[in-house]
Amino acid sequence: MFNSTKQKPVPVPYTSPGPFLVEYPYEYHFIINEPQKCEQQKPFLVLMVPVAPQNRAHRDIIRSTWGGDSLVLGKIVSLFFMLGLNNGRGDKQLQKQLLQESKEHQDLIQSNFLDCYKNLTIKTMVMLEWVDSYCSNASYTMKIDSDVFLNLPNLINMLLNAPKKNYMTGFVAEEALVLRDPHSKWYLPVELYPSPHYPPYALGLGYVLSLDLPIKLVEASSHVKAIYIEDVYLGLCMQYLGINPTDPPDWGYFKVSPVTYSRCAYSRLIATTTYKNADRMRNWKNFKKPGRYCK
Repeated sequence: MFNSTKQKPVPVPYTSPGPFLVEYPYEYHFIINEPQKCEQQKPFLVLMVPVAPQNRAHRDIIRSTWGGDSLVLGKIVSLFFMLGLNNGRGDKQLQKQLLQESKEHQDLIQSNFLDCYKNLTIKTMVMLEWVDSYCSNASYTMKIDSDVFLNLPNLINMLLNAPKKNYMTGFVAEEALVLRDPHSKWYLPVELYPSPHYPPYALGLGYVLSLDLPIKLVEASSHVKAIYIEDVYLGLCMQYLGINPTDPPDWGYFKVSPVTYSRCAYSRLIATTTYKNADRMRNWKNFKKPGRYCK
């Protein structure tokens, strides 16, 4: 008897591109989504906060402080948290909790990439794809870390006079040295990036984009090798596009090192990282109370 059954080809084993490269672009899917929210709210500004799935505490602090302001100086602000998949025990239980949290707050966006430090570039690019797909009616978006204090009135004031196209701002690093120490968190080997300096890029604590840029950056990413240092990678994509990040009007607006809380100091900035032991709820209540900020 003739046997017409053919053996299926053996799939090629997966090969990692190495610890400093990221597989992107790739088709990721959204497990939790808010596809209609921007269309309904029509925001001027969309805040995107990358945060680990298990970090509910940071999300709640943000919702109870600057993230709770949805109308600032007459402009609508929408807040979303960007999450990947948890890697560890209790995944199913955590996913149930996330679905419940999503029902309560309608501000979670979760995609099916593994949520870890080395995948921050993937997280950022998926975030930009999401903003372009679902919030393209907004004027600006800001990626902001979950441990950052944000002064929204100062940010809105700055954006009222900002360019509407090809605009990226934040703490812009110029001629930043590439770190060659293998023990450094931000180490990059010479064979991967030969130049001793990075192109100008906005540091990851918080950067603002006009809404024409997300799709341009995503398209550029197919031409630029994706390294794991996400803010540098966006700088490389901006360089490919021939667009320079814009310095903010005031160098004091974005603070990389934590600023010790005072009403006066925080009234003069837009974003600052915070100390781990800072009582952010208490500081926020103090910041929002009536009265002059500076004596």
